Amino acid sequence: MSLSQYIFLFITCLFLSVGSLCAQELEADTILVQPTKKHSPTKATLMSMAVPGLGQVYNKKYWKVPVIYGGMGVSLYFAFSNNKEYQKYKEAYVYRLDGDSTTIDNFVDVLSEQSLKTNMDAFRRNRDFSYIIAGLFYVMNIIDASVDAHLFTFPVNDHLSFKLEPQLQLTQNNELSKGFTLVVNL
Repeated sequence: MSLSQYIFLFITCLFLSVGSLCAQELEADTILVQPTKKHSPTKATLMSMAVPGLGQVYNKKYWKVPVIYGGMGVSLYFAFSNNKEYQKYKEAYVYRLDGDSTTIDNFVDVLSEQSLKTNMDAFRRNRDFSYIIAGLFYVMNIIDASVDAHLFTFPVNDHLSFKLEPQLQLTQNNELSKGFTLVVNL
């Protein structure tokens, strides 16, 4: 082969390689991300503060709404019921202590003054406790809506797992340290 043939072969190979490089279409190395609607924990919290259960509806946890209203409703029912009994015993106690013989309570010859006072205190305590429980349901409704909104986009799949594995380590003093390691697979 002569020198001119080598040059011709070299130029032909060069021309073909450049031509083939230019002929290839390069695809973009990017991933298209669909814009998602942002889920706002603040909005869920404010909605639950305004109307109990509305934050759970915003978070698409519809099954929690009857639990919230059931808990608050039962607590308020017992609060009103205990308040009614408390008012009845309080009125009888006030009539008994007023010193007027024309006012007669419903528990004459049935309960003593001490028994009236004891019943009155018990129903007042139960009423106050029921109001506290209803308030706790309201506060837990707000906290639940906020936490659910924060975890709304948390990936939940079959690959999420926790494992507790035994572990042995050598300390700086060349002693064996035994323990457990928590392994989280996401």
